[in-house]
Amino acid sequence: MSTKFKLAGIEMKYFIPICLVVITCTAMGKLPTGMLGALPLMIVIGVIFDFIGNKTPIVKDYLGGGPIVIIFLSAFLVYYNVIPEKSLAIMKNFMTKESFLDFYIAALIVGSILGMDRKLLMKAALGYLPVILGGVAVSVLLTGLVGFITGYGFLKSIFFIAIPIMGGGMGAGAIPLAQIFSTSFNQTPTELLAVMVPAVGLGNALAIVFGGLLDKLGKKYPSLSGEGKLLKSQEEIVEQDEDQKGIEYTDLGIGLLIATTFFAFGTILSKYIPIHSYALMIISVVICKLFGAIDPYYEGCCAKWFNFVAKNFTIPLLVGIGVAYTSIEQVLASFSLTYIVLVTTTVVGAIIGTAIVGHFIGFYVIEGSITAGLCMANMGGTGDVAVLSAANRMVLMPFAQISSRIGGAFMLLLTSLIINFVK
Repeated sequence: MSTKFKLAGIEMKYFIPICLVVITCTAMGKLPTGMLGALPLMIVIGVIFDFIGNKTPIVKDYLGGGPIVIIFLSAFLVYYNVIPEKSLAIMKNFMTKESFLDFYIAALIVGSILGMDRKLLMKAALGYLPVILGGVAVSVLLTGLVGFITGYGFLKSIFFIAIPIMGGGMGAGAIPLAQIFSTSFNQTPTELLAVMVPAVGLGNALAIVFGGLLDKLGKKYPSLSGEGKLLKSQEEIVEQDEDQKGIEYTDLGIGLLIATTFFAFGTILSKYIPIHSYALMIISVVICKLFGAIDPYYEGCCAKWFNFVAKNFTIPLLVGIGVAYTSIEQVLASFSLTYIVLVTTTVVGAIIGTAIVGHFIGFYVIEGSITAGLCMANMGGTGDVAVLSAANRMVLMPFAQISSRIGGAFMLLLTSLIINFVK
């Protein structure tokens, strides 16, 4: 195995010339329009910032590492006018008008849900989701109450801080939520994300810290901990690993077609049902999964497509979030002591709610709070790894994935429903 230093899987003797070509093309104003120019520039910027974030002490351990650094450093490039206006417009158009964001979200939601084991999904719905709901309810209401007391605002605290934190990270949480909220609150996604993105990042950091603290609490009070076991009377639940051997190119094409078709179907339904198309897409996918409407082969194709997209397009997507949806001016204006208190309240509320409901359902307090609470409040898959590592409970990864995948999708659905009552 080669030990040569690589970025984006590419050796430096190739990556450096690629960077030079892309940067020169950008500086000369000759960057091609559309995905042909946007993707290489976003990938080059993203992999460099990702490396910085994953190597910086404190940032890599407590503040989300690469993802959060990519978003904010990309936003600072815009803030300091480092990127030429023409190239900046190409990236922004690619994210918004050319629907790269929707493309990514469709792959994420369809592939992650169809890629789950059906039995695991059913058990999650029957036993695990009520615990998630308890954590969400306490977190949201407690944050709203503190927001009301501090003068920040009851609804503002709930919709712009608590729900984004509990919504499954950036790509499946804050970003689609900003799209949903933009219509209801008559604000642009950029204005909304200026408040949401720092909340999600800080919430992720606090979730990691609290994961370590809950581990210590479990050691001090052994009756609260199952030492990695979630239910006192649980059966072994192991998520099926997607067999990635021998992937055919046609598998990825099939996954792409099915994912984008589900997105189109959600758009059709949204014309007749007053719920956001993302939520309707989620409902459609879950129903198909639970009733076995899709052949396992095609489900596997969707899961493979999701893995391909997540592996190759997450970094440029994060750059796009920083460039097109994150305003440093508005982010700086959002920060205050009250803001930090509200973010902390959200994470603590998630712990309290899952501990209470989990106790009555038969969950161990520590494990229930970590998986159904902190893994809802972190930044998706990378947050799951960080939280479970801090808590020394990597064996709980299947349940953490339920929180990140199904829990995040549930938050989008719930928000789409309740937003109609507060317009």
